[in-house]
Amino acid sequence: MSKERSEILMEYLVTRGFIWPSFEIYRSMVEVGGFYDYGPLGVELKRNIIEKWRRVFIYPYQDIIYEIETPIIMPEIVFQASGHLEHFTDYIVECLKCGRKYRADHLVEEELKKRGINIRTEGLSERDIEKLIIEHGIRCPQCGGELSKVYRFNLLFRTTIGPYSNNVGYIRPETAQGMFVSFPRVFDLAGRKLPFGIAQIGKVGRNEISPRQGLIRLREFSQMEIELFFDPKNPTCPFLDDVRDVTVRVVTEDEVKKAIEEGRDPVPIELKPKDIIERRIVPNEWMAFYMALAVVYLNELGIPVDHQYFLAKLPEERAHYAACAFDQMVYSERFGWIEVSGLAYRTDYDLSRHEKFSGRELRAERTLEKPIEVETVRVYPNPQKIREVYGDKAREVMKLIASIDEENARRLASGESIKLGDYVISPEMVFIKVEKRKITREKFVPHVVEPSFGIDRIVYVTLEHAFTLVDGDKILLKLPPDIAPIKVAVLPLVRKEPLVSIGVKIARELYRKGLKVLYDDDGSIGTRYSRCDELGIPIAITVDDRTVEDNTVTLRDRDTKMQVRAKISDVYNIVRSVIEDRKNLLNLGKELGLELVERA
Repeated sequence: MSKERSEILMEYLVTRGFIWPSFEIYRSMVEVGGFYDYGPLGVELKRNIIEKWRRVFIYPYQDIIYEIETPIIMPEIVFQASGHLEHFTDYIVECLKCGRKYRADHLVEEELKKRGINIRTEGLSERDIEKLIIEHGIRCPQCGGELSKVYRFNLLFRTTIGPYSNNVGYIRPETAQGMFVSFPRVFDLAGRKLPFGIAQIGKVGRNEISPRQGLIRLREFSQMEIELFFDPKNPTCPFLDDVRDVTVRVVTEDEVKKAIEEGRDPVPIELKPKDIIERRIVPNEWMAFYMALAVVYLNELGIPVDHQYFLAKLPEERAHYAACAFDQMVYSERFGWIEVSGLAYRTDYDLSRHEKFSGRELRAERTLEKPIEVETVRVYPNPQKIREVYGDKAREVMKLIASIDEENARRLASGESIKLGDYVISPEMVFIKVEKRKITREKFVPHVVEPSFGIDRIVYVTLEHAFTLVDGDKILLKLPPDIAPIKVAVLPLVRKEPLVSIGVKIARELYRKGLKVLYDDDGSIGTRYSRCDELGIPIAITVDDRTVEDNTVTLRDRDTKMQVRAKISDVYNIVRSVIEDRKNLLNLGKELGLELVERA
């Protein structure tokens, strides 16, 4: 997208009420980037994009996918367990002259690109990035000042919960942890059967160092995520047949490595889900399934298959929880290839960590093919020894020992002391019994595949792909009908009775049936048609003099400008077929034997 065209698009999105920078009235007083407001049209579009995601990822699989909603602020221990306090960092560098701070890896890539040097900084250490800054003499782009050493910056937004400063909490950086913490509750509701998934849609916060590029990099944004739990010994996806014919463009890990070595862009290959599995590009069927479903989803938003691909993440580039990961990339005329979703195989990392930190069992059970003999260690309190050490606290200590787990029982059996709460338990305080028994079931921590979508980026690329300039300056927003913010316009040919009354009545009937409708009787009909095209309204209904005679109206197709004539009583069903069933208006008109009218 040329600079002029991208500027026209951004101006259009702001003036037409899709998005605008937050806190505009204070922009001269504070510098706060990375926050955007959604206006009336933006809210509707975003809501429709979210609902489309539900229709693709949740509703067809609602027998195993459960949607929940969890808090955006969570206590510190959640992020200690998840690893975010330790790992959720970016590199930062500061200008020693003007004090401006930059994300170090992005600054190095951008400054070197200006010099014709393409370097991938993802996966490099802070020392590696620092070395590049020194070697290439990179200085502050604003004032030319010398840059500081590179250091890590944690991206979590920190707060306190309640009036006590030691009760630390954080705004969640992903919706995932709320789902992992709620695992035992939802697993019970799911009948403790695998596979099953938890879905969540909501706001998250990341304290980005230097956000820019509008909706592409924000400090507060929205996510749509699924945590799909399955038995690693039975990783079969029963829904693969649903996507067997979907073409997925994939850049493998091997191709990423080759492209880096040869200094070129990676080249995707086109595969079906079955091929992706057979070639071992992914470690399980669920990843191939969600890849294909993500392609279908974006395609239905108007993003062609050749404008998207999945990019493998190398081990050093992956998040701390991922054993395998792919970014779903979409082509943007303005920004190039950008990530809009991620697909990660999180193994049992999250549940195992939360189990360890919470002390709560987060496991499923499987039936064994053959019974196996296991050795179990049980411990029982030795009241006499416990009283000798803990006196009147003995009863409380004995209760703790009664609930001891297998791991701690084995530690005691090996002669090691353990700590339960505030009490140290030595082997002398328990009786130890070792038993052998046959079991037919065993417990295990489920593994997880996670498809995660950034809503705001998807909103932007959807708008960019729909944005069309006709005859040089006329705007046509070719959004798919089911996600268009306004579904139908009702336009009396001229502002006179009874055309106005009939038009208002039609609009109100459509309102009552749940459609977002624009009623407009101001200006020439040509100007109003152009206004509807600019707002992306897929169907415009025109009330004219013939309507008074035979109760028919014209329905105009936004993209072809062709019209069909239909009875007022049939209008809702026709509009619903175009919006919900994604039927082409002209083809539908032929099916129903409707009169075809010239372009308008």
